[in-house]
Amino acid sequence: MYKLIVLTDPDNADGFRLAGVDVVEAADPEMARKRLAELVDDDDSGIIGINESYMAAIDERLRNKIDSIYRPIVIPLPIRETLHVDEDHRAYLSRLIRRAVGFDITLRRG
Repeated sequence: MYKLIVLTDPDNADGFRLAGVDVVEAADPEMARKRLAELVDDDDSGIIGINESYMAAIDERLRNKIDSIYRPIVIPLPIRETLHVDEDHRAYLSRLIRRAVGFDITLRRG
């Protein structure tokens, strides 16, 4: 049976553990790149959620490998600390929707 694994920083790891997810901690982007490479090669990995800022720091070779395999699926997780200080909640949601859907959708209250 394949596992859901979250690769994140130590500050956010406990929250994922409380949710019942297997967690791999990485203190910095370089360590995260090494851990991600190991997880991608692990036959038990099904879905890997990775801290969005760590995903942005991986090298092109690993990114190409992730894009060319069908399993595991690697999903960047938008962790709140990756928000820019001047970015409000509406802009944050808009950015997530743009990434998921592929184009901008304006959010308005009815």
